[in-house]
Amino acid sequence: MNKMLQRIVLAGSILAVGISASAAEIVVIVNPANPATAMTATQASQFFLGKSTMFTPVDQSESSSIRAEFYKKISDKDLSEVKTIWSKLVFTGKAAAPKELHSSADVKKAVAANPTGIGYIERSAVDSTVKVVTSLP
Repeated sequence: MNKMLQRIVLAGSILAVGISASAAEIVVIVNPANPATAMTATQASQFFLGKSTMFTPVDQSESSSIRAEFYKKISDKDLSEVKTIWSKLVFTGKAAAPKELHSSADVKKAVAANPTGIGYIERSAVDSTVKVVTSLP
């Protein structure tokens, strides 16, 4: 019985480590020259859902795990809902969909090069080339 309990505890520990590793903190970033210092998740969602053109959003690739997690946290929408929103905006000529980049490093580089750029990356990828304006734990 004691060995069975040890196995259950070990399995639970492994599962907990796996869950915390996949749920990395996501941050919304802007160019360091941007005057914005903070924003709420709701404010940030305006740029990523085409409701405001004040910033130029840069998206992660559709196949990345961070993208689905980001949109769920920032807008409570899944990727199919986000795709539908952008399809309508593009079709009606109201907006152009955000450029998709392959990695957090690419997003960070694009935001660092564009004073109006806004993107999202894992907190662990943040450096002095970008500024964090909101965190999505």
